[in-house]
Parts: sequence; structure tokens; C-alpha cells
Amino acid sequence: MRKTLRPLVALLVLVLGFCVASAGSASAAPALRKTRTVQTTFASTTTAAGFGVTTPGGFRAAAELDQVAQVAGAAPSVVMAYSDFAHSLDVAGLDAVAARGATPMITWEPWVWGGGINQPAYSLARITAGAYDGYLRSWAKGLRSWGKPVYLRFAHEMNGDWYPWSERVNGNRPGDYVAAWRHVRAVFDAQKVTNVRWVWSPNVSYPGSLDLRSVFPGGKYVDVVAVDGYNWGAAAAWSAWTNPDQLFGATLAELRSIAPGTPIGIAEVASAEQGGSKATWVSDFFTWMRSQPDLAFFVWFDQAKEADWRIDSSQSSAAAFAAGLAALRS
Repeated sequence: MRKTLRPLVALLVLVLGFCVASAGSASAAPALRKTRTVQTTFASTTTAAGFGVTTPGGFRAAAELDQVAQVAGAAPSVVMAYSDFAHSLDVAGLDAVAARGATPMITWEPWVWGGGINQPAYSLARITAGAYDGYLRSWAKGLRSWGKPVYLRFAHEMNGDWYPWSERVNGNRPGDYVAAWRHVRAVFDAQKVTNVRWVWSPNVSYPGSLDLRSVFPGGKYVDVVAVDGYNWGAAAAWSAWTNPDQLFGATLAELRSIAPGTPIGIAEVASAEQGGSKATWVSDFFTWMRSQPDLAFFVWFDQAKEADWRIDSSQSSAAAFAAGLAALRS
């Protein structure tokens, strides 16, 4: 994850099941059947009520993932890791996640880490024009060959302006994001990849963020919708303590309107300690999750970065998380 100090930046993980039908089907009826299959499979295969996590070490960080499971009182059903366009597919990492009985989620970022927001080589127009088709095909073939379920969260938080794939930076223009998404998806569909589910994941909306409808690729091209959001508390000069419904409520209402019937969840979430009681916030988050019956999963950002977002940043936070997760799973 690469967050900058923007209001309500994102955080969370994800868990869902898979359908057999190709997500690229053009007719409305297959799309509806696909959604129902995803939801049914999710309900029957999730081991921790939609609990996902991402840790600094990624897919192969066995000790980190074991620590999360111990603290949380349950092993995550989804493990999320990040990859930029300078890296090849980490098949060994996928194997490591599958060996844990979990499903991998890849947050695939079309830039080179450390290169800054303006990276003209990775403009959306260049992606759409085919500049990276060979690279895209290598990933498509690798994931198809691997064969097990994978969530692919491509170019997340596009409604902000802190990544090169935002339409507000890097020479991009309105309409470029949707075109690039559809092109990447078309490359995968041409390779007959059926084990990948595409996760469209904006940041929580904030004053001045891009309109979500303008950057939604369309239901034909998206299998799962998710949102990223963090309670920054007093960790930044611009931030304030924000309860879960204040953080997610309005954006989730937008997503439900934009993509009705599509599986929905939280792809990144966490809370800072500064500015209030993190333990109370964590408890409130799980209570709020139980009041949102259509939310299929969440992914906790278990890292100390701009703030200490980890589950066990304090003993009280860890205890609240374990109790809340147990109640969510019951």
C-alpha cells in the first residue's frame, strides 16, 4: 500500500468465493448467476467470517501471518499482498498462501515503486495502447496456469490523486481509467483466464475526490467491489477521529447504487491509536460490520506505517479485535 496524507485514505482485506463462469460474459443473465455463485461459495468456504489481512512481508511472511492468527484468534481466509509493474508473478507466494488454506489477493499497481506520482511511462493511455501487453499476458498465463482462485485488485484508490493512475495526475484524462481497466481485463479474457476475480476498489469518497461513477469500469468488467478507509484519528494534522459508519457509510451507499448485486466488502481498513480509544473503535467496527449484512469481507492493514495500524498496536486493541472477530463469526 502507498498512502499519502489525504482525508480518509484506505485500508482493508478481502474474502469471497469463485464462480466457474467467465466474468467477461456479455449477457445480463450469466452475470447474475455469477454473482450468486460467488456469494454461495464464499459462505461455504470462508474460515473466519470474511477476515483478511495484509502484513509487511506479503504472501511468504509466515511468521507475520502466524502472529496475526494468534492475536486474532483465527487464521485469515484471505491474504493480500502488493505488486508493481516491475515484478513478475510470485507463484511461490501464491503457493504459500494456498498452503495456509487461504485465498490470495493481489493489489496490482501499474507503476514502479519509489518513482513518484508522475511516471509518464505508466500513463493510463500507454496501458490502453498496449505498451504493457506482453507483461500483462505473462501474468494472465501465469495465473491461468496456477489455476486456483485469485483476487486481482487492479489500480486501487483511483478516485484519489496520490497514484499515477488517477485521472488528475501523470498526464491522464477523464475516461482514461475505465479504458485502461477494460484493456487489461480484455488481455486476460483473451488468454481464457477463469480463476481470477477482478476487484474494483476506490478509496472512501472525500470532498474533491473523483466521482465514482466516472471511474467505474462497468459490471461486465468487475467481479467484486470494495472500499478502502482508515480512521486516522489525530495521527495527521488534517485528520479527526471518525467512527466506522462516518468513514464508510456514504461510499458504500454509492457502491451499492453503482454496482447492485455485486459482492461487496472492505479491502483495506485500520485505525490509529491517537485521538481516541482504538479498542473502542475496533469494537465499534465489528458491531457495525454485523449491521451490514451484504458486506462479505474485510481486510485489515496490519502494518505500522503512517500510524501504527496493527491489530496489536496495544493490548486493548488486540483484545477488542479478537472478541469482535469471534462475535462476527458466531
